[in-house]
Amino acid sequence: MPRRSRIIVPGVPLHIIQRGNNRQPCFFADEDYQHYIEWLKEYPQSAGCSIHAFVLMTNNVHLLLTPQRNESAGTLMKRLGQRYVQFINRTYKRTGTLWEGRFRSSVIEQESYLLLCQRYIELNPVRAGMVDHPSQYRWSSYRQNGQGERFEVNDPHEFYLKLAEAHEERLLAYRALFRHELPPGEIDKIRKATNGNFALGSSRFSEEIGEMLGRRVIPGKAGRPRKKDSG
Repeated sequence: MPRRSRIIVPGVPLHIIQRGNNRQPCFFADEDYQHYIEWLKEYPQSAGCSIHAFVLMTNNVHLLLTPQRNESAGTLMKRLGQRYVQFINRTYKRTGTLWEGRFRSSVIEQESYLLLCQRYIELNPVRAGMVDHPSQYRWSSYRQNGQGERFEVNDPHEFYLKLAEAHEERLLAYRALFRHELPPGEIDKIRKATNGNFALGSSRFSEEIGEMLGRRVIPGKAGRPRKKDSG
């Protein structure tokens, strides 16, 4: 069966997950995270991507970005992936693949899901039981989005900027979003959309994206299609 092509629309935010092969670790030491972040600073502009949020977990990477062109996200992930694998193989004297095939992704309706997905990404270390609060985790964008630290990676999305006009007020407003856990139903929607390469948003958003691309962008109904009566 041919692989489903990714749903990518220039100017529409994209949630990306890239996992380690067989869910095995892809980061082994602090230096590994640091190198990945350095390249995450270097490649987005030339690839045509704006990075809004990220988290580097032990065995996976999450990015929230907006591509400028159809090929922007693929170009970025290819450059990042190849550079990082070369570094890991050389450093740890290993060979072979590191990543689990193609990255997974979903287009995001920014009005309803941009900040929700951004919180989902930055709360990954909390859900994994690694820290009690995202501010305690070094390898995510929360320290910039929520505390004002400069990573020189993030290009804040307009919906983040609209939280408040003044910088300090915006940080306060963003931190306030983390006082409550994400609803389990929303977490499930984000996971299903990203793992299945579907659109994440309202039915109207999905219809618009589907019409634009001429293809289905939401999961189909289970079971075989019913045959029409001949009579």
